[in-house]
Amino acid sequence: MTTAEPVAPSERVAPPPPQHARFIDVHYHVGPDAFLRRHTAATAGALYAGRGGWVVLKNHLGSTAAQAWEARQQGLPVSGSVVLNDLAGGFDLRAVEQAVIQHGEDSGLRLIVHLPTVTGRTHRSRLTRTPSHPLLANGQRPLTVTDDDRALRPDVRELLRAARDLPVVVSTGHADGHEVRLLVDEAVRLDLPRLMLNQPANPMTGLTCKDLAEVAAAEQVWTEQTALTHLLAYQDWTDFADVLTLLPRVVYSSDLGQPSQPDIEPWLIWSQQCFEQAGLTPERITEVTQTEPLRMLSL
Repeated sequence: MTTAEPVAPSERVAPPPPQHARFIDVHYHVGPDAFLRRHTAATAGALYAGRGGWVVLKNHLGSTAAQAWEARQQGLPVSGSVVLNDLAGGFDLRAVEQAVIQHGEDSGLRLIVHLPTVTGRTHRSRLTRTPSHPLLANGQRPLTVTDDDRALRPDVRELLRAARDLPVVVSTGHADGHEVRLLVDEAVRLDLPRLMLNQPANPMTGLTCKDLAEVAAAEQVWTEQTALTHLLAYQDWTDFADVLTLLPRVVYSSDLGQPSQPDIEPWLIWSQQCFEQAGLTPERITEVTQTEPLRMLSL
């Protein structure tokens, strides 16, 4: 039996720097995840590379940092995130620090740290989803950022405080509208440099463009507008277009990867049609798809 020769670090192919990407998708699901997904990190990364893009991987089981690092060693434009669901350790800072270490420093981008996405709140998804493993047949144990009195948990406050000194962007996860407001207030109080409002039009959060005009006013707050919230009719066309057109610091993402939803190429074509229908200027399209995502993620 023969063994492959190890690849020297000097021989590894680096991806083009994210500053050269035509667009950055900050929210794409690959396997293994809590549900079956269309692509692996490598196949998704190759498709984004083919379109001159950059992709940030997301996973409801926990971290994609190591997957992203491995993909970049193959020259693919991929970075990662960690989702602090109960299964991944919840608000334990060690889960964040481990993901930061695994993510490495070669991408030039911050790791996205998502607060819990499995919250136990009543919501019947319109997605057709298949659990990826028998242990997930009954779902995951829920976790929320607030306690029984609807105040932010002390360990969440400590996590936000610690995040100021780490190369991360904190995301609100599937917090509800009340919790998002608490998180924004705490981020401002602590002078947390970067907070992303994770797909705030989703039914578990329920914030409209009108709401966001106030909630996302702080300079360190970015609003994520996903394609999926509109594709699933959770968000009507007017609100979708208003967020893309009117709000400051908007990052446009897909939130795709589900086998029942469009693949990457059809999503890009659909997105361009939406931008044209909404009357976005070329400058605004660049802003929401490239400039603001890069500004949010850059070290």
